[in-house]
Amino acid sequence: MGKRYSQLSIEERCDIARLQTEGTSVRQIAASLDRPPSTVARELKRNRAQSGYQATYAQQQARARRWSGSRLERDPELREKVLSRLRLGWSPEAVAGRLRMEEGRCVISHESIYRFIYAQIARTKDYSWRHYLRRGKSKRGRRRRGKASSASFIAHRRPIAERPASVDDRQTFGNWEADLMQFGRSGQTVLALQERHSRLLIAVRLPSKTAAPVAESIAAILGPLPPEFRQTVTFDNGTEFAHHYELHSLGIETFFCDTYSPWQKGGVENGIGRLRWFLPRNTDLAALSDEEFTQVLLINNNTPRKCLGWRTPVEALQTHMLHFKCESTFPLSRE
Repeated sequence: MGKRYSQLSIEERCDIARLQTEGTSVRQIAASLDRPPSTVARELKRNRAQSGYQATYAQQQARARRWSGSRLERDPELREKVLSRLRLGWSPEAVAGRLRMEEGRCVISHESIYRFIYAQIARTKDYSWRHYLRRGKSKRGRRRRGKASSASFIAHRRPIAERPASVDDRQTFGNWEADLMQFGRSGQTVLALQERHSRLLIAVRLPSKTAAPVAESIAAILGPLPPEFRQTVTFDNGTEFAHHYELHSLGIETFFCDTYSPWQKGGVENGIGRLRWFLPRNTDLAALSDEEFTQVLLINNNTPRKCLGWRTPVEALQTHMLHFKCESTFPLSRE
């Protein structure tokens, strides 16, 4: 079995600098560090500054000599595999997670992908690299938003605290979250509904963001579904959802987030954030065909999610549908 070697640490380099200053020989320094004399001699030769051997300078030189670029810079095949999926609107975490699931091992971390993108921006000053990230930002941070709550104007409003506890764990199918996507052009609005268990997202373009057409659109989407697939809907406190009670005739219970707490329906917030990668605020919806709009939804629902074990929402839905079919046909099969 061969010997195992380790790099000199910064503490050892400090000892080398101190002992050399005191006039200690190379062999004596090596003995005090329990290192071969050749290691100390090579260190003094390779990492010496013009003014003499300095521990900090030597450590920097050693690190610079070992660094050979990021993983994605050294592996063109992996780089293209990662970038091609980022172009589809996948997040770095989704790319890393899906590769781990496909390969059965950790291929690359999402932080390595983020660092690679940010390094390209810093080195080349080419800010088009930020478009590989779904939110298109070159810096991470929170946005501050201040808005008066309209909760007191919503009739028959039930707070989220009254929502059944079974909805919170996301283990049952048929609980939805709703929100609107606004665009720069007047009169252009998209209604987004996301199912909490599968993360399946359905979106439609609205003729108006007033309460009546919003409630009618939600009823048109959820109405044809089996009752088990449309149990609850959770909204924020926007007045566009003021006619929520019209869904009660379909057997759908409606609940509202606490004021200034849109994170309580974080699933649809995240889903809209994903759609923004394809449909930024300056998008002209009138110039977008129905086929193009549908394609955006298909791409979103076929993107793997960490919370689903890197399955896609479509795969999660198919699993649930198969389970639901087996449960519903079991009594008949016994007869």
